Amino acid sequence: MKKLKQIVEDIKLLDGNDPEQLQALLWKLICYSPKMPGRVHQQELTDRAEKDQLKVYDEYFSQSDLSFNTFRWGKGPVKVLLTHGWGSKAIDFSELIHALLQNPDIEVRAFDAPGNGSSEGELSNLILFADAVKQMQKTFGMPDVMIGHSLGGMANALVVDQTTQYPEVLISIAPLVNLTENFRTTMTAVGITEAAQQHFFKSFEDLYGINTDRFLLNDMYSFAGKLKHLLLYELNDYISPADYIHAFLQEHPEIRVSQYIDTSHAKIIVDPRVIAEIGQFIKIHLD
Repeated sequence: MKKLKQIVEDIKLLDGNDPEQLQALLWKLICYSPKMPGRVHQQELTDRAEKDQLKVYDEYFSQSDLSFNTFRWGKGPVKVLLTHGWGSKAIDFSELIHALLQNPDIEVRAFDAPGNGSSEGELSNLILFADAVKQMQKTFGMPDVMIGHSLGGMANALVVDQTTQYPEVLISIAPLVNLTENFRTTMTAVGITEAAQQHFFKSFEDLYGINTDRFLLNDMYSFAGKLKHLLLYELNDYISPADYIHAFLQEHPEIRVSQYIDTSHAKIIVDPRVIAEIGQFIKIHLD
């Protein structure tokens, strides 16, 4: 978090001067994921995990292979894959993992995405998240259940869309819906002008070879009816705004939806009601 605060301070000190330096700082602002240490109560669960390392190639930042850390709990026949959100890590699902493991038929796998948690990488992005999911599937097999929070929810959808391999159950917790607007909100919050933002989006599109207007969950969602999907969200979430969620859901009435009004974007993954609903949804559709 200290590094992110320093990036923001450096942007403010420029005060619009030196456009080239500003653009370099904007890449860090958008693509640097804060690495927060695990909490004391999470360490025991981390210690219990069977650990492994996989690699993905980072085409956009380091142009090298990045190792990322994976974790497994349980050995049941029902395979569950957890994909964390931006600035998060596998063990932030600790309460959900504990609850899932009450069922001896479940095996839980999770990972710290490149540039996040304990894994290698200075900068990260949606594509690295998705590539890590694909590598998990290639190495450990297709999961029966995919659960993603925030950017992890979008990454899971992107992987399903690209691979056309369908889990039995997809669970999206406060998924990001419009990534470009998240970028815009982040830049606006630190006083970046519209012209500087447009310059950044142009360089972003040049690097990735894709228009930023395509970073929409709707554009990735080509698999309606192919799986059972539960989406849970917080009405007052400012990171994944409800208006975006509602617009997405209007296009996909087949999705089972649960709305909450008294949690937050971060706390929704530890909310006992959310955890109980996830467990029940898995039980109903996999028994």
